[in-house]
Amino acid sequence: MVIHLLAQVDRNILLGFAPQITGELAINNAQYGFLVGAVWVLSYGVMAVFLGALADRHSRPRVIGAGMLVWSACTIASGYVQNFEQMVAARFLVATGEAALVPAATALLMELFSEKRRGTAMGLFYLGIPLGIGCSFLLAGTLGAAHGWRTTFHVLGIAGVVIGLPLILMGDKRSHSTTVQERGAPLKAQLAAVLAEMRDNRVVRYTVAGFVLAHLVYPGISFAQLWIARERGMDPATIAMTMGVMQIVFGSLGALAGGVLSDRLAPRFKGGHASVLALLMLLCAPFMIVYRLVPTDSPLFYVGMAVGIFMLMSLYGSATTAIQGAVPVRMRSTVMGFSMLLLNLFSVAVGTFVVGWISDALTTSGVASPLTHVLLVSDILALVLGGAFFYMAARIQRESARSLPAMGIKV
Repeated sequence: MVIHLLAQVDRNILLGFAPQITGELAINNAQYGFLVGAVWVLSYGVMAVFLGALADRHSRPRVIGAGMLVWSACTIASGYVQNFEQMVAARFLVATGEAALVPAATALLMELFSEKRRGTAMGLFYLGIPLGIGCSFLLAGTLGAAHGWRTTFHVLGIAGVVIGLPLILMGDKRSHSTTVQERGAPLKAQLAAVLAEMRDNRVVRYTVAGFVLAHLVYPGISFAQLWIARERGMDPATIAMTMGVMQIVFGSLGALAGGVLSDRLAPRFKGGHASVLALLMLLCAPFMIVYRLVPTDSPLFYVGMAVGIFMLMSLYGSATTAIQGAVPVRMRSTVMGFSMLLLNLFSVAVGTFVVGWISDALTTSGVASPLTHVLLVSDILALVLGGAFFYMAARIQRESARSLPAMGIKV
């Protein structure tokens, strides 16, 4: 969790220093959007697959350590850049290094924890996301205010190097295993095997689809400040503070509660973790829809905001456990990397672009509150499609559980 927190701080620290960096490097809004969007998504999404395959074939702690050294060295380099092009190169390589973490770390946690504790372990790991986002803004306002953005980048990079170096020396328990099948195949064969698994294993395919589609709520996070300021009339500084606190508090609660509830409830449902995921989305859906429709002076506005943040983070522990638990050990990191690729390219990059494009078109056509309309549709699509795919995965799981006793197999 500490490593994930550091990774999220390194990823989001650019947001905390946006005014200073864009001013000093003469970066315009379009360049800034490219820097925090496409540059990261293209590098992180694609490299997650390749580094996931590498983690399945070699020591996962060493892959994490190597990734840490790359992203930390490039975070240090980010503190020395003098123009937009140099910052693009540095951030592209930061994303490349960070792409090693989630696929390798989640597969490692699957090996270290029993089936009854995996959801909780994943929830603790993903706690790094809301805490990292919050800490990046806190660092920008404290260390950054006192010593500047360049020094903050240097300190963060050095901390990553110190943590990453010992990981390079570590092996994993597969190093002592005599079971060759626990190791991944060479890259081309590994990717072919993962695609075959996705094609033949409907539980995995539907769970990955649900996880990706549930992230269609992500544009609502990206456009939150613009939406609330322009169409709900709130002060931008108040919005930033409110959402920062909400992210830390309810994002952390979501990550922890999602993991714990998954461990407690999944054994009680024949559909396992997929049933828990569908249930979480069903319970949160009404509050998230009302959030888009009520005025900001309504308590339901803040309840809906909190529930939306909680819901998204609550999915991570259970979805990761469900996906990796349904595939062979030798391809767990690669499958997770493939999931990250789909999530970043489809829901984050394409989803955010389409929401912006449609809202601009509606504005040009004279439609009132365009972002409200588009974000409401985006949220509904996420809840309906994500929930539907989780439900289908749970139904297949239930049918499999019923068929095994009929074949004389105890479950």
